[in-house]
Amino acid sequence: MMTIRSLISALVLAALCGCSQSDRLQQVLADGELTVVSRNSPTTYYLDKDGAAGFEHDLAQLLAEELGVNLRMETAYSLDGIFRRLQREEADVAAAGLTLTDDRSQRFSHSIAYATMVPRVVYRTGNRRPDGLDDLGELQLVVLAGSSHEQTLKVMAEEDRPELRWEAVQGADTMELLERVDNGSADLAVIDSSEFRMQQSLYPMLEVAFDLGPEREMVWYLPPGRKYHSLRRRMDGFLTQLQGDGRLDRLREQYFGHTTVLSRIGSHTFARNIRNKLPAYRDLIRQVADEYQLDWHLLAAVSYQESHWEPEATSPTGVRGMMMLTQLTAKELGVRDRLDPLQSLRGGARYLKDLRRRLPRDIHEPDRTWMALAAYNIGLAHLEDARVLTERMGGDPHLWSDVMAHLPLLQKREHYRTTRYGYARGGEAMHFVQNIRHYYSILQWQDIPANQPGQPLNPDDYLPLALREKRFLAL
Repeated sequence: MMTIRSLISALVLAALCGCSQSDRLQQVLADGELTVVSRNSPTTYYLDKDGAAGFEHDLAQLLAEELGVNLRMETAYSLDGIFRRLQREEADVAAAGLTLTDDRSQRFSHSIAYATMVPRVVYRTGNRRPDGLDDLGELQLVVLAGSSHEQTLKVMAEEDRPELRWEAVQGADTMELLERVDNGSADLAVIDSSEFRMQQSLYPMLEVAFDLGPEREMVWYLPPGRKYHSLRRRMDGFLTQLQGDGRLDRLREQYFGHTTVLSRIGSHTFARNIRNKLPAYRDLIRQVADEYQLDWHLLAAVSYQESHWEPEATSPTGVRGMMMLTQLTAKELGVRDRLDPLQSLRGGARYLKDLRRRLPRDIHEPDRTWMALAAYNIGLAHLEDARVLTERMGGDPHLWSDVMAHLPLLQKREHYRTTRYGYARGGEAMHFVQNIRHYYSILQWQDIPANQPGQPLNPDDYLPLALREKRFLAL
């Protein structure tokens, strides 16, 4: 005979089961797992040596933490594949840098906007630059199949531009489009502004010809149906909170805040040096990085910024070697020969690690590393002055984005006269760090194996073009 306690337990269990069938949020909470489908790209989701990374991944991870569940990231290898998984309810959310369109919003539920982008037509410098759609003529235009850009072109062709022609490329990787324009197999490509900004340094000969349309909103999509309404409302509240407390801006700055630093010539030089110079020193840089427990990509980025991987580099001010150490600093670090690559790398690695250790404990990563790099350039004393100015002017001295904005003030008399250590080339330190962040990001992405993130291909979502085995070899 059923006791009162067991009856109550059975009723509660039945209520939970019934609720889970009609409310996906309750099912996610009960299962302890949120499934998110994304694309494999440097702007969305990828695997590096430390595990999963990417702007969309980290944003989804924050949502999972907000819900108190684990995050399960899955990869689709085409945009159509992403939406097929939503339609089949194989994922709870699609977080893949997707723009809001009328067609998609009629078929799927979606979040509030968390970012914006501009669709841009990209061409290779040296070729004829079209000023607009009227100038396309016989130029070959490529676009990702199933993308919002393809939908835009279709609408334009139906309404008033029947002469428009383009090739829809299967897959979800914009690098395929950039590669085609770069190698001349296509004349133009339509790319999201954020994607192009992130990857332009890999293709320094590519530039924006014109914008295809106005700024558009980026959203997360959910499967259709009422049972996803609670999850969408919770998600909207979460995104609103992130926008309000500044975490979304900090995450955006972490991934995209360094992408507009280099000139096209600088990017082209870096790409050439990755191919021609880095192989000779990669093992040595790895060795020293392991000795000092640093990421070798970071040490490589610093040494490139300092000397372009030239062991005998010398500046007019007397700093020398691959890590451009002053004579006094080299002596303090026990470096007897600044022109010896091993000694120079060891000295620079030790100096950087010591600077990072000496920063206040309440400065956390990755801001801690960026500030240590700034101190590498102008010294801890001037960095502290910049942090004081930052706090004095209402910024957060623990955040690199805030300190970076105030570093150039160290060059203005009205500000540096109020600091303890006076004038410093703060603008130079700012660019020093941002350049290194850019090099670091490229080196990390370049070093990711072609088959990341290692998910088995769904037969419906396979990628027929083998660009992934060519990642960054175009450099």
